[in-house]
This record gives sequence, C-alpha cells and structure tokens, in this order.
Amino acid sequence: MNIADFITELYCQIDDVLPRLPQHPQAVLSLGEVVTIGVLYAVKGFSRRAFYDWLRHNYGDLFPKLPHRTRLFRRLEAKACWTGYFQAPPTILGVADSYGVELGHPVRAGRQLHQVGRRGKSNHRWILGGKRCVVLNKLGLIVDWDRATANIHDQRFLPLLACYDGQMIILTDPPKADFHRAKACPWPEQGTTQTT
Repeated sequence: MNIADFITELYCQIDDVLPRLPQHPQAVLSLGEVVTIGVLYAVKGFSRRAFYDWLRHNYGDLFPKLPHRTRLFRRLEAKACWTGYFQAPPTILGVADSYGVELGHPVRAGRQLHQVGRRGKSNHRWILGGKRCVVLNKLGLIVDWDRATANIHDQRFLPLLACYDGQMIILTDPPKADFHRAKACPWPEQGTTQTT
C-alpha cells in the first residue's frame, strides 16, 4: 500500500467515526480532512513547516483546498480534543505503562528560551523531553493517555489509572517499580508537578 492509499483509507475510517456537525461557512476543509491531517502530523513527527511542505508538495492533490500553514495548525489545535472519539472502550483487563519521548540531548537542556521538555530519567537513562503514559485494553487499543515532562515521576499518572477503578483491572510494573506507591509516601502537593 502506498502513502496516498494509506491517507485515503485513513480519511475514510476517520470520517466514519466523526459525528456529522455543521461547519463554518468559510471552512475550506471538512472535519474529516482536518483530523486526517492532524493524525498524519502526529505520525510523521516533523516540524510544522517541514510537515506542511511535505504534505503540500507530495499530496496536495488529495487536499486541493489546503489553507496556509498557520491557519491549518490553528485549526488543528482547536480540534485536538477530538481524539476522544478514537479511543477504544475499556475492557475488564488492561495494561498501563509509561515511556520517555526524547526531544533532544540532555546536554542541550536550557539552551532554548521556550524549551518544550525537561531533563529527567526514562528507562534508566537521562533524556531531555517528556513522558507519556498509555492505558491499553485487552485488544491492545488505547483507552486513555496522559503526558508530562521527563522530570516527573511515574506516580504522577496515578490519577489517570484511578479513573478506571472499578471498570478495569490494570496491570502495571512490578510492585517495587514506578506506578506503585509505598503506604507512607504522601501524595505530591498541588503545584509541584510541571506538565506540558
């Protein structure tokens, strides 16, 4: 399957899931097209400018009314909350784990004025970036997720797991590992965590 067929199939699946809502009269892209472009952007992982150039030059015929880059990404940010439509339903048994997303070398921490990630440990090594925690159902589909900077301990994701108390049995790391808390350890206070 080539990339154009993949984008077409992705659009068809997304458009089937999205609800039929009225659009703004000046909107040039349908809601399915906007969400498809957002998923492609998340999968590609390029910068905004590089992704927009790649999409316009290579697959502009699939999106003939593609707006300017800044307008497109403003619309993507406005529709980011729509990811909930694509999350799987919880099942009786599930799995949760966190992993680090490295955005740069730890030596480069603090070199940019608006740095996105923080320096922290993931998988027993230092990274500069963030952490993501996912909850999967028994089929391996994503039920829910959360994110934080890399300097945050995995116990910050406990409220995410608590949302499914009574609905799912969520398996995590061994008891001495990150997600489990000692009984004497208090909850972190408000304002001590930094999230992105």
